[in-house]
Amino acid sequence: MIIAVIIIAVIGGGLGYQMMTGNTRSMTSASNSVTMASATMAATTSAAPVSVLGAGATFPAPLIQTWTVQYNKLYPAVTINYNPIGSGGGIQQITQKTVDFGASDAPLTDAQLTGAPGLLLMPETLGGVAVTYNLATYGIPNSTVLKFTGDVLAGIYMGDITKWNDPAIQALNPGVQLPNQPITAVHRSDGSGTTYAFTDFLSNVNAKWKSTVGTSTSVQWPVDKAASGVGASGNAGVAGTTFNTPGAIGYVDVIYAVQKNLGVGTVKNQAGNYVAPTLDNILSAAAASTSTPNPSDLRVHIVNAPGAQSYPISTYTYILVYKDMSTNPNTSQAKAIALAKFLWWIVHDGQQYSNSLIYVKLPQNIVSADEQLLKSLNYQGQALLS
Repeated sequence: MIIAVIIIAVIGGGLGYQMMTGNTRSMTSASNSVTMASATMAATTSAAPVSVLGAGATFPAPLIQTWTVQYNKLYPAVTINYNPIGSGGGIQQITQKTVDFGASDAPLTDAQLTGAPGLLLMPETLGGVAVTYNLATYGIPNSTVLKFTGDVLAGIYMGDITKWNDPAIQALNPGVQLPNQPITAVHRSDGSGTTYAFTDFLSNVNAKWKSTVGTSTSVQWPVDKAASGVGASGNAGVAGTTFNTPGAIGYVDVIYAVQKNLGVGTVKNQAGNYVAPTLDNILSAAAASTSTPNPSDLRVHIVNAPGAQSYPISTYTYILVYKDMSTNPNTSQAKAIALAKFLWWIVHDGQQYSNSLIYVKLPQNIVSADEQLLKSLNYQGQALLS
C-alpha cells in the first residue's frame, strides 16, 4: 500500500523512497555537488555569535527546522530560529520587517511585492499536498488508498458531497465499501500556502470552485456554511483534527499525514491517471512545468502539471528575503552575512535532508537560478556572498 511505503520511507530515513526515486537522485545529483567555493563561503561565517529569526509556512517546517539544527552543528556561532506560523503570517512579518526572513508556500502577488519593495522569493524545496482521511472507525484501515478527482474534492469542500458513500466517491472506489457516514471537511483556519496550492488546484480543474471560491491563502469555505467544515491552524493542526475525527478528510503536506498514520489518497492528474504524492511524482510535476526560470522572478506554479506521473497538487515553497538586507532595521550586517550563507548552504548541502522528510530536492535549473538570486543579495550595496 502507498501509505505503508511512505511510512517505511520515513522510518528508514528514506530507504524505501530511495527505491522509488532513483530518477529523483539522478536528476538532482548536480544540486548535491557543492563546489569548494560554496563550502569556503559557508566556512567563513563569523565566529561572533549571531541569531537570525524567520517565520512562516508550516508546510516546509520539518525541513527548515532540520536545516537549522544541522547548520548550527556545523557553525555553532550561528543560530537560526524559525517560527512556523503559516504562510500568511510569514508574509505579514517579513513585509512589516519584524523578522529577518519569511517563508511561504504561496508565491506572492504583484500587489504584495509592491507593498514590500525589494523583497525576493527563493524556492527552497518542493513537496506535495496530500489528500488525507480517517475512516478506520468504519472498518476501512488507513492503509486503504482511495481515489479522488478534483471535481469530487471541490464537491466535498463546497458542501455538495456530504456522505462517504456518495455515488461520486463510490464510483471512483468500486472495491471499497464506503460507509454511509458524514464527511467532516477539515481545512486551514490561518493564512496558508498549503491552502493556496489546494485551492489553486481546485480552481484549475473545477469551474464552479474557480468562480465562487477561487485561489488564495485564505478563502471563505462553503463547507462551513453547510456546517460540515472544521478549521484548524497549521498543517499539524489539520492532521491532528483529521486524526481525531472519524470520517474526516483534510489536506496537508505528506509528512504530516505520515506522522499521524492517516490515509493518503491518489488524485487524478491532467493525463487522467491517479497518482500518489511520491517524490518521483512530485518531481515529475516540477519537470513538466518548470522551464528556464527567471532569477529575478522565481514564482513558479506547478499544480495540475502535464505528464503521465505528475502529482497534481505539487508546489514549490519559498524563502522571502530583502535583496538589500539593510532595508530591514532588525537585520544587522552580521545577521545579513550569516543569513545569506545559510541560504546558500540550504540550496546545496542542505538538500541532502529533503528525501527522508518526503520533500523533493531542488532541480538543478532552480538551484542555478537560486544561486544567481543569492549572489545579488547585499547590505547597503555590498555583496554578501563573494
